[in-house]
Amino acid sequence: MPSLGAYLVVGACAALATFVATPIVGWFARRMGWLYHPNDRTVHTEPVPAIGGLALFFGFLTAMGVARLWDSFDPLFARNSEPRGVVIAACIVFAVGFVDDVHPLAAPTRVTATVLGGMVLVWFGVTMYYFRLPYLDVLYIADDWVPLVTVLWLLGMTQAINLIDGLDGLAAGIVAIAAGAFFLYADRLDDADLLTPPNLGPLMAIIACGVCLGFLPHNFNPARSFMGDGGALLLGVLMAVSTSVVGGRSDPTSQAFVGQTYFFLAPLALPLLILGVPMLDLAFAIIRRASRRQAIVAADKGHLHHRLMNLGHGHRRAVLILWTWTALLSAFVLYPVLSGENPTYLPFGMGALAIVLFTMLHPSVRRRRIGNA
Repeated sequence: MPSLGAYLVVGACAALATFVATPIVGWFARRMGWLYHPNDRTVHTEPVPAIGGLALFFGFLTAMGVARLWDSFDPLFARNSEPRGVVIAACIVFAVGFVDDVHPLAAPTRVTATVLGGMVLVWFGVTMYYFRLPYLDVLYIADDWVPLVTVLWLLGMTQAINLIDGLDGLAAGIVAIAAGAFFLYADRLDDADLLTPPNLGPLMAIIACGVCLGFLPHNFNPARSFMGDGGALLLGVLMAVSTSVVGGRSDPTSQAFVGQTYFFLAPLALPLLILGVPMLDLAFAIIRRASRRQAIVAADKGHLHHRLMNLGHGHRRAVLILWTWTALLSAFVLYPVLSGENPTYLPFGMGALAIVLFTMLHPSVRRRRIGNA
């Protein structure tokens, strides 16, 4: 497998390509009139280019091209059909998201495209093989169940990231933190020879982190470009591939680490915790809309970021609070992985308590309560 330095160079190429392409894409979007206009669900007041995901897609393809041409990555590409499957699936899912950003599509069309992308991943073998039940046994996935598991995993990741993309820089920052943390986890497993080779997981994670870091300077409040559905769905594909081929292919028989290093013997639980903010938001959205007998894809203003703003937090502060939660969850998961020791829960508990107190007792929140009294 490639060295840590090689992965970081590819991630840097993804970031640089995305950073350079974003203003060009924004100029093109304004020329074409492909802008996201303010409405009752948004917090911005001026039209913003809606196809920033095209820059992320360019960064992804650039990074994949650099890796393909680099001898260090030959073990991942030589006689391996999986990279082609990832690129084709990403093209399908991104293309439909891009069209939706320009001319809104019906929700079933977007879901169908995601399912098709999942079936492409299955066809090219980009699937998980097994997963470990916490403190129990390893569950091997039967061939008949592989397509369903792959499609559901992809749908969950893409929808979670798409739903959290509601404030400037929110989705890009969360994915950058989560993907960076997951890359470190995957690289640690690779160093210990616990990943089934060749494994695309670390490469997909560092590319996802790179494109987000390159996009963030243009996307943080006040945003000059939105990633749109195309960008959010693309990030969902990269995170779904990375987490599935790492969590579902790490050596199921090894006891080389303490239980906490595998996070309670369940590697697939790790991405769900690192991506806890968007996953929790997705779960709440499903419950909220089901209780109101609304379609799961129905738009509303009940997401976590909307609730923080309703409490009285400003745009940037709401984003930073959710970034901090993601960073805390990532640190909690990574500590035993990188140190090889059992986690010390007290610092993380104190960190969580500090975030809660800051969120609920900030002066702006108290002023909002007094104003509503």
